[in-house]
Amino acid sequence: LDALLPILYLRGLSTGDFQEALAALLGTDAPNLSPSVVTRLTSEWQGEYERWQARDLSARHYVYVWADGVYLQARMEDQAECMLVLIGATPEGRKELVGFQAGVRESAQSWRELLVEIKRRGLSIPPRIAVGDGALGFWKALDELFPGTHHQRCWLHKTANVLNKVPKSVQPGMKVALREIYLAPTRAQAEVALDLFADAYQARYPKAVECVRKDQRALLAFYDWPAEHWIHLRTTNPIESVFSTVRHRTVRTKGSLSPTTARLMVFKLIMAASKTWRRLMGENQLPKVIAGVRFQDGTEIATTPTHNVA
Repeated sequence: LDALLPILYLRGLSTGDFQEALAALLGTDAPNLSPSVVTRLTSEWQGEYERWQARDLSARHYVYVWADGVYLQARMEDQAECMLVLIGATPEGRKELVGFQAGVRESAQSWRELLVEIKRRGLSIPPRIAVGDGALGFWKALDELFPGTHHQRCWLHKTANVLNKVPKSVQPGMKVALREIYLAPTRAQAEVALDLFADAYQARYPKAVECVRKDQRALLAFYDWPAEHWIHLRTTNPIESVFSTVRHRTVRTKGSLSPTTARLMVFKLIMAASKTWRRLMGENQLPKVIAGVRFQDGTEIATTPTHNVA
């Protein structure tokens, strides 16, 4: 129920329709979900949410973080607002929900409020690198509050943005060319692939090429981190996958959720999903990342010991 109820809410069902929907899904084993039961459950969840929002973060440390602003089109009151979500990876390689709130995706102030609240509750060690879409107001806020954190642009968002600048007939070939860049085994080979991409498309689709070029450094930042972690650092997939069940519904339904209820349902949706989150691959590399060991093309840079001459 922790996983199913938020999905029913966010997909636009009213509480009176829950019982029928559950019966269709679960048959005679469907639990009783009368409106009064739903009200009681949501009240319990509200208490759980408030305790989570007030938790002490002074002992927490997140090596990597992923940030995104997720629109829930069916049930949000104000279409300008979305859910700002921050997920982090612990030194043990576990992924956790760090924080979220309703806000404006492109607004640095919205993200600043979220990061200020996280710091107020004790999170003092800056993440080593953050992953997100270039359009987010997150980056300006991050540089103000955690100035040492490196930037990695999400290739999932970047690919979508680039393909939106060209005709549909061109998109399949261009998508393959973009994959050649971010799946290259070294930064030098990625840069060659990017040059080939530019040579192929600059004349006819300069805006698509510029869209990649302007973020080249941040798009290729993952090469300075362990190769085992590249699959995690190239995209904001930890956030994308959580919302895949609800975010693509585009038909507006009667009765938008209040911001409070929307926050509560997103919280339960993420908490339910987090039970199945896998650890980062190559978790044995995380202590090195925390210690500041440098990597080049995914491989640890061996440091040559210095010997004092007597």
